[in-house]
Order: sequence, then structure tokens, then C-alpha cells
Amino acid sequence: MRTSAFVPVLLFALLGALVGCSGGTELTYSGPEEAYKKGVAEMEEGDHQQAIRFFRAVFEYGRGNEWAPDARFKLAMAQRGLNKHLVAANEFQRFTQLYRNNELLPRAEFERANSYYLRSPSYRLDQSDSEQAISLFRLFIDRHPNHELVPEAEEKINELRAKLARKKYEAGRLYEQRDMWQAATTVYERAFDQYPDTPWADDALLGAVRTYIRYADRSVESKQAERYQKAIENYNRLTQLFPESTLLGRAEDLYSEAREKLDRAQAQQGEQSLAQEDASSGSN
Repeated sequence: MRTSAFVPVLLFALLGALVGCSGGTELTYSGPEEAYKKGVAEMEEGDHQQAIRFFRAVFEYGRGNEWAPDARFKLAMAQRGLNKHLVAANEFQRFTQLYRNNELLPRAEFERANSYYLRSPSYRLDQSDSEQAISLFRLFIDRHPNHELVPEAEEKINELRAKLARKKYEAGRLYEQRDMWQAATTVYERAFDQYPDTPWADDALLGAVRTYIRYADRSVESKQAERYQKAIENYNRLTQLFPESTLLGRAEDLYSEAREKLDRAQAQQGEQSLAQEDASSGSN
């Protein structure tokens, strides 16, 4: 009796290797090759969920079978097709861990970075995914400098860095609108220092010129000259590094204002120094 009871269980287990069930729908395939090809066909038809089920069926025959690497890669792409970009990123990472010598390795590393790129939100929101994408794209370029996807990776890095620069610049604008002049000058200068090769670099320098003037206007007399001077220094950087910038007209007006106020502040400091010297001589 024990033997006869065991037979149906064994048959059921063997059948499970050929037939997969999910949601009450059976998958039929005779082996890993057929499961893989059916998964590809489902992807081409746009049924990414069904494709995922077939690709996972390939792994029932071991992760080292001939079709497993391609199935793992396609599985990640199918997850992307469902807009599950973080899941896709994890699948691409798993591919790179399992198949270090596979010819698809560089593409998997690129697509892992691309998954975070696709999760990158508006500049107003948290940019952790943008930063992760930049890091992974750079790693891809370092490891595969001659790969055909390097130009695309570089383009996406530039796009993401511009978004980070915009976020930093807008933070400076917010401080400026709230009359937090010292914070505004610091953030504008950091925006330029961190992202000098982005479209927001000249905006950041103009912001620094503008806010250093306003900061100096509201400073004690002993600090005014050095802050007007900082405005002029940022103006000089703007004109030297971005001679074609459309912002130069506004910058010229601010420079003239800073120059005039600096001369006045220095003259006042000179008069105060003379007065102090006279007072000191008189006391002697």
C-alpha cells in the first residue's frame, strides 16, 4: 500500500516540471528551450506578466541550463514592461551576480542603471534614484569604456546631473525669496561648484552675484566690503566661463551696483580708519 500511494505523488511531481500553474492557468512546455521561446513570444505580444511566468519556468531546470541567462535577462526586461523598475533593477543585479562571464553582462549593468534612471522623479522630489543611476552609469562606463552604450550612458548622466543642479538652484531661489541671504549665497555657489557643466551653472553664478549684494546691503558695515567683493568675484567667474550666456546683461547691471557699493563701503572704512588714528593721536 505504501508503494502504490507513492506512485501518484511521484507522477504529480514529474508533471509539475512540465506544467506550471498560476491563477488557475496552466503553462505547458516540454523543457527550458520551449519555456524560453514562449516567454519571448508573450513579450512580443505585450503580455509581460505571462512572459515572466514562462521565463521563471526556465529556472526549474537549473540556473546553469543553456537558456537560463537569456531568460533571466528577459525576465528583468519584462518587469520593466510592467513599470516595476525597482524589481527590474534587482533582477539585472541578480543577472550580474550569476553570470559574470556572459556576453550580456555589460548590457545588464547598463540596464540596471537605466532602471534607476526610469525611476528618477521631477527635480522637486527626492533624487536618491537619480544619484543611484548616475553612480551605476559611471560604473558601467568605467568597466566597459568601449561599449556601444557608453554615449547613451553619458547622455543620461548629463541629463540627471542637470536635474540635480536644478534642484540645488531652486533651493537657492527659495532661500532668496525668504530673505535668507547667507543661505542663498552658499547654496548658489555650491550649485555651481558641484554642477559647473550643467545648463544651470550660469544661473547659479548670477544668483550668487545677486544675493551677495543683498546680503551685503543688510550686513554690518565691517562686513559689507568683503561681501560686495564676493559678488564681483562671482560676476567675473560668470563672464569668464560663460561669455555667451544670455544672463550677462542682467549680470552687468548687478556688477555696476556691486562696484559702486564696494567703492562706497571701502571709502567709509578708510574714513573710519583715519578717524580712529586721529583719535588715537589726540589721546597721546
